[in-house]
Amino acid sequence: MTNGNEWWRSAVIYQIYPRSFSDGMGDDGLGDLAGITERLPALVELGVDAVWLSPFYTSPQKDAGYDVADYCDVDPIFGTLADFDAMEKRVHELGLRLIVDLVPNHTSDQHRWFQEALASAEGSQERARYMFRDGTGDTGELPPNNWDSVFGGPAWTRTIHPDGTPGQWYLHLFDTSQPDLDWENPWVREQFRDILRFWLDRGVDGFRVDVAHGLIKAAGLPDYTPPASGGSMGGGIVGLEPEIVANAELDTPTPPYWAQERVHEIYRDWHSVLEEYDGERVLCAEAWVEPLAKLARWVRPDEMQQAFNFSYLETPWEAPAMRKVIDLSLEAFTSVGAPSTWVLSNHDVVRHASRLALTAENPQGHGIGPKSPGKPVRELGLRRARAATALMLALPGSAYLYQGEELGLPEVIDLPDESRQDPTWFRTNGERYGRDGCRVPIPWEAEAPSYGFGPTGKSWLPQPADWEPYARDAQRGVAGSTLEMYRLALAIRTQHDLGMGGAEWLPGYGDDVVAFRNGGVTVIANTGEAVVELPIGQVLLASEPLGDGILPGDTTVWLRS
Repeated sequence: MTNGNEWWRSAVIYQIYPRSFSDGMGDDGLGDLAGITERLPALVELGVDAVWLSPFYTSPQKDAGYDVADYCDVDPIFGTLADFDAMEKRVHELGLRLIVDLVPNHTSDQHRWFQEALASAEGSQERARYMFRDGTGDTGELPPNNWDSVFGGPAWTRTIHPDGTPGQWYLHLFDTSQPDLDWENPWVREQFRDILRFWLDRGVDGFRVDVAHGLIKAAGLPDYTPPASGGSMGGGIVGLEPEIVANAELDTPTPPYWAQERVHEIYRDWHSVLEEYDGERVLCAEAWVEPLAKLARWVRPDEMQQAFNFSYLETPWEAPAMRKVIDLSLEAFTSVGAPSTWVLSNHDVVRHASRLALTAENPQGHGIGPKSPGKPVRELGLRRARAATALMLALPGSAYLYQGEELGLPEVIDLPDESRQDPTWFRTNGERYGRDGCRVPIPWEAEAPSYGFGPTGKSWLPQPADWEPYARDAQRGVAGSTLEMYRLALAIRTQHDLGMGGAEWLPGYGDDVVAFRNGGVTVIANTGEAVVELPIGQVLLASEPLGDGILPGDTTVWLRS
């Protein structure tokens, strides 16, 4: 039962992408658990309430750990279970909460379960763990249906018998190395109850659930052809269904591989597992589902506690669109007794310090590279990003930050082709740059090799040569820096309890302005170019320097009401 004051209703949660956060072991330029433990005090100083770790489990790393080979162990590149336990202890000593990623839609093809399935006969119990199907055509030479992979290409791969003859096909909505589990199978459900308890017993405060909308597929696996217009998005990465996020109100046709009604029984079951534990444990859905009223079904009282608000993330820096999505979000989530979550960047999207200044269409998951049209102007992108963040952190509910955004990091555009590692880049033969640009290791120290990322000076993706001004030590204590703006915003948010407040729209401003009151704080965001006259009040926070009683364009201000 909820009491209305749980920590997750108003928390600011900081996403750590382990391989790009801090290299504590000093091996191959990969971040690790020891590096996270060492850097945790910086997050306390920033003012966040919790951390969320992207996958650190045993994995062949074909998809940066989202291809899990063992859900109950740590990949050696990140450390050991003892390192995890030390990190968990330090997180809680510092007063933070710990959320870990869980990837239930698919495993790695190197997982013992899948290897046993491949070695077993067609129709066996082992094969029933996954989505194996006979092919179509005269000899089964065609895939079971016409579905495409999120990463490009077909969503089916045919197996080969030991004697070299072709066998069944298996479904992989993502890479060929990520076979989809069959969640209709009770055995699969029981394994994941055990996995939840394994990490809950080790002290985690909850789980961010990857592809939370994808576990159940429509009966019969019918063909589906997505509409041809609009941007594209699927599974949080790239395009299976162009209609997703086209409109936060529009209830478009549901693809047979996403958002099936019976997925909710899984999360009701998981909810009951978490209720076995003290301490307000939490489930957060990565569910790319529209409209917002439909997404809210993931956070009904007996299911998950949070769902990422991707409608908000995808909203352009335009005041009418911002007001609309905020209204829809608060209405949808409040209707089921859940907080709205707000997010602007993560490991799957172009960093908002670049995305908000793009001048050409950039469908989700395509990324930005040297040949992309409409590349952003860095100064404009950062100005808009600071203003958008100041707006977001004043909203009631819970907010997510992605590592490095507090430094104002832009998307890295000019990565050499030979350095890219995203499966999207390879499966589309370089047509889509993918997500490497937002995953480059972050800078800690301006004058150190690899900007202090690790002791060897190595980084698994090359860092830009001009990142010195973005380094944490170059911004710490510097008035007006992006880091100090974030610290101030988070401190005021806590002081005024904005996360547990409300949003009352303020009339009298033009179409380019978002203006509301949350408790004793008035928030005014100018998304246009013309200056806006400010009401009288004490300035608590400004994303850019203000004129005399004037709010410039692409600027947000907080005033004491």
